[in-house]
Amino acid sequence: MQQLKTRRLRQPEWLKIKIPNKRTYFNLKNLVDDQQLHTVCQEARCPNMSECWSRGTATFMILGDTCTRSCGFCAIKTGRPEFLDTDEPRRVAAAVADMKLRHAVITSVNRDELKDGGASIFAATIQAIKKVRPQCSVEVLIPDFRGDENALKIVIDARPEILNHNIETVPRLYHIVRPQAKYRRTLDVLQNAKNFSMTTKSGLMVGIGEKTEEVEQVLRDLRAHEVDIVTIGQYMQPTIGHLSIDRYVHPDEFVHYKRFGLDLGFRHVESGPLVRSSYHADEQVGEVLTE
Repeated sequence: MQQLKTRRLRQPEWLKIKIPNKRTYFNLKNLVDDQQLHTVCQEARCPNMSECWSRGTATFMILGDTCTRSCGFCAIKTGRPEFLDTDEPRRVAAAVADMKLRHAVITSVNRDELKDGGASIFAATIQAIKKVRPQCSVEVLIPDFRGDENALKIVIDARPEILNHNIETVPRLYHIVRPQAKYRRTLDVLQNAKNFSMTTKSGLMVGIGEKTEEVEQVLRDLRAHEVDIVTIGQYMQPTIGHLSIDRYVHPDEFVHYKRFGLDLGFRHVESGPLVRSSYHADEQVGEVLTE
């Protein structure tokens, strides 16, 4: 896979990670293990895992742990999944109930080999959560389903509170960051969801070779497609085999993106070095859905 850079950069002080509450962290880890579930926190090596797990929150990853795509930034393993676990929605819902969550985030690997891309499992998971924990709002971070509007409608009909689909990077870098995705298709997915009156969300990484004006244009494009919430965070290279970090973006630049996005009309902008798609998602949903 082509690399943007090969140099190794020294991590700045502002990326230091907080020590977790060990008791809460291990209680949640045991729950995830007992239910034989996957979390994007673990699979994608999220830098916020300690903080979020110590707060008792997690992002569940459905449809297994093997992705049919090979994005240059992602630590999730790539290959052809061997089976479809139709009992997964029940186990996710059981974990949500055990955790007494007010807001659950559900994401997935890409399952391009499935006719609906896994949309029916998303819908079943949403419905299972609503059944056992009706007071819990649900946010889904979905793949693009190869642009299949029928698959998207399956998820929307299950009525999640927030539909998230990440744009990830600027158009110029798609061929190395998201080689099997299309920038325009991502925007279309978000617009189609908004056409069904969904609260929509998207996110992108910086520090991977983009320019400031390119990030600003992505934000304009997202807002032009009526996206409500946007997250912006620092790209962190998961292994030496993934795309290298071009630069560590200073916190002041994240403040600029937040102000820029709010001026464009986003209802919420979460922008900072350690921000990821589901970072503080429970707080975002409370702010946006009560406006």
